[in-house]
Amino acid sequence: MELIQTKSFQIAANTKGDPDAGKLALLLPGRLDTKDYANFVSHLDYLSERGYYTVAIDPPYTWDSPGDLENYTTTNYVKAVNELIDHFGSRPTLLLGHSRGGATAMLASPNPVVIGLVLVNAAYGPPTPPEPDKIIDGTLLESRDMPPGDVRTKEQRKYQLPLVYFEDGAKHNPREILKAFKGPKLLVHATRDEFTGLELIRPIFDEVSEPKMFLEIDCTHDYRLYPEIIQQVEETLGRFNDSYLSDY
Repeated sequence: MELIQTKSFQIAANTKGDPDAGKLALLLPGRLDTKDYANFVSHLDYLSERGYYTVAIDPPYTWDSPGDLENYTTTNYVKAVNELIDHFGSRPTLLLGHSRGGATAMLASPNPVVIGLVLVNAAYGPPTPPEPDKIIDGTLLESRDMPPGDVRTKEQRKYQLPLVYFEDGAKHNPREILKAFKGPKLLVHATRDEFTGLELIRPIFDEVSEPKMFLEIDCTHDYRLYPEIIQQVEETLGRFNDSYLSDY
């Protein structure tokens, strides 16, 4: 793990591959998830072997990325992605995001050096506000499995997530930004996703422009719990890369 200093953030990252590689891959976890989960560790290895300098991050102000959780917002997550792209020389960049990391990838896609998007069980709208009875002192208690996160863990990482996260998130519409992105897109979605039903994803896939690919995976939202699904995602990612991104 290393701390990367961008213009505005200190961002904890796992990196792999040739630092001078011609293209960059940024791996973006979902809400309060971590770079150290099994899916991102595996994708880090896989994409570095495909010629990318690969960087998996803890979103600003979470896990190993220092700072006040009050500043953990969609706006800052997108800003961090753009600053990381700049930090690494604005080389051709693939964005791979899970859940709200997928939403962040969509929102960062107007950056002119973004060459492709991989969206796994992504969120295509703003975060759903919490139920009022779950709000305590203006925050929402969130719990996450400990790394490597390939099983549910009794020990949990707990966060008191400020409501500013939801207020800020309501300002963003990832789906509309995705519709404007002309580069290659790989949409991956689970048959048993607890948050966004597969039937809602097909129309989104239909409305985005070519080139595009779709993969249906037989699992729940946290695909990190299924080693065979991680492998399936990477096999499809390989075909996606070979079809659309190998010339970079």
